[in-house]
Amino acid sequence: MKHRILGAALLCLPVFASHAQPQVVERVLGNGLKVLIKEDHRSPVVVSQVWYKVGSSYEPGGITGISHMLEHMMFKGTDKHPAGEFSRIIAENGGDENAFTGHDYTAYFQTMAASKLAVSFELEADRMRHLHLLADELKKELEVVTEERRMRTEDNPQAKMSEQFMAMAFTSSPYKNPIIGWPVDIANYQVEDLQAWYEHWYAPNNATLVVVGDVQTAAVFALAEQYFGGLKPSEFKPLKPQTESPQLGVRKMVVKVPAKLPSVALAYKVPSLKTAEQEWEAYALEVLAGVLDGGNSARLSKELIRGKQLAVSAGASYNFSSRLADLFELEATPAEGKTVWELELALKDQISRLQQELIKKDELQRIKAQVLASAVYERDSNFYQAMQLGMLETIGLGWQKADEYVSKVNQVTAEQVREVARKYLLEDHLNIAYLEPQPINATTAHKKAVK
Repeated sequence: MKHRILGAALLCLPVFASHAQPQVVERVLGNGLKVLIKEDHRSPVVVSQVWYKVGSSYEPGGITGISHMLEHMMFKGTDKHPAGEFSRIIAENGGDENAFTGHDYTAYFQTMAASKLAVSFELEADRMRHLHLLADELKKELEVVTEERRMRTEDNPQAKMSEQFMAMAFTSSPYKNPIIGWPVDIANYQVEDLQAWYEHWYAPNNATLVVVGDVQTAAVFALAEQYFGGLKPSEFKPLKPQTESPQLGVRKMVVKVPAKLPSVALAYKVPSLKTAEQEWEAYALEVLAGVLDGGNSARLSKELIRGKQLAVSAGASYNFSSRLADLFELEATPAEGKTVWELELALKDQISRLQQELIKKDELQRIKAQVLASAVYERDSNFYQAMQLGMLETIGLGWQKADEYVSKVNQVTAEQVREVARKYLLEDHLNIAYLEPQPINATTAHKKAVK
């Protein structure tokens, strides 16, 4: 469950920010690599990110999680730079580096002194087309990924519940599969699987290079041409549609895992900005999420936690920037003496109120101020600025949407918030999961018995 990071600000702040922000400059190299540059001279550092249009939502059955596995293997060396050299060279030059995989993308990034940008480019260009995938390195990294899955999912009750929940909520959408992959698929990866995935998707015409920081645009384009310009593109066929099958009624499940506390999760099928029939619907859903979970004064915190004292935690989230239709989620943990059934009814009552009553003007203005202040605050980070550009470009919306967010949220009306609640937060499109805690020591005893 993603919780919103919001602050207080005057509504005039976004107007100031939109005029003050440096402009993004775009260029596409001859091999199809898109390069986005945004100068920001407030500090002598630069963030460089390479985004590939591939993630877990591109994966067929049998190799779920392979995008994430390949992300790990991308640090395992080329002819020019053996395993471990990439990270060592970045560190020697005073930089930080890492990578992440999502449903819709895989991204690699470095933060360095601006004068060291060529180091980043040389290394990323080398592994874009010249990665060496070796069986011994895969064997080592399989152990790392298996342990990562154990720590993040198997031993985390909320994460385990979320994984099971997604698998139930989606029928045909690839979002039903975990980004890290199902255990049986992870255990059976072969080098040939990763090689085929790498050769198909890791190409300049399937990537976006984003640079934000203390740089000169012309010089960065020259460096990009120098290091990436000679890489060969690949041929890509249009992706087949991956739409979710219509849901024909409420779906419920009970997840029984070792845990200390019970919890309940509700999720409705909703469009993202990419898939919405009308753009304003996505922005209205964004505001609706803020009404429920926009800080201490938002409804879930004010009414369910502090007011009725039904919950010790409660939140709402909406994935605005998905390539495919996604979920509007609510999640809560009951207070002592309260039940998940009481919380479920309370959460449903919150939705019902949004469908029946218009949000009052002062509440709508407060939520807008918080959402917009958060957007302005995040622009102080070179990394976040680059991430926003890369994500929007990679999911197919175009980086230009970054500059529209503030004005589009400001245009949302109370009537529009009520309309999306009535249109999308429907009982027949609802999915519910209950976490039923099992004794934690039972798992420990079982592990000891196995040993």
